[in-house]
Amino acid sequence: MAAIPLTPALQFPPELLLKAQGSGLGIQLAIFDVDGVLTDGRLFIGETGEVFKSFSTLDGHGLKLLAQAGITPVIITGRDSPAVRRRVADLGLKHAVYGVHDKLAAAEPLLAQFGVAWADVAVIGDDWPDLPLLQRAGFACAPANAHIEVKAVAHHITTLRGGDGAAREFADLLLVAAGRYAGLLASQCQTLDGR
Repeated sequence: MAAIPLTPALQFPPELLLKAQGSGLGIQLAIFDVDGVLTDGRLFIGETGEVFKSFSTLDGHGLKLLAQAGITPVIITGRDSPAVRRRVADLGLKHAVYGVHDKLAAAEPLLAQFGVAWADVAVIGDDWPDLPLLQRAGFACAPANAHIEVKAVAHHITTLRGGDGAAREFADLLLVAAGRYAGLLASQCQTLDGR
């Protein structure tokens, strides 16, 4: 029996999709903060100093889908921890910068490495250290629980909170804007034998 074609249920306003397309080349890089975006921003610290963080599997799959669609996910985070490094490795992400104070200084070499202009970069961040990236990005996004100053510069504020699907909403929006969402969804409905 053949798979039943799936019509995407996800919808975004047309003007938002236009903004999320970037310039003529389209969004090439998607930069993600970690604390407050890929996590809920809370830190659990054990008695010996180990840090525990909670990550959403929905968000992780969204980052993988971006990579499949040709949009390179990049992690730029102000903190460094074994938990974050483990999550990045588990997702197979190739580009991450940890423990940086100046996120713009960390991002510029990556843009140069990929030959990408800021107009073709999307960024999701939740607090002041993310503002230099958000202000320059072709598409800027903030989770629902972001600081008010971040929300003020964002082109889109997710309906979901950081660590609870905000990064997936951002990824899905970029995929829809790039015209890749429906094809990726359809490919997930196929079995290994093509049915």
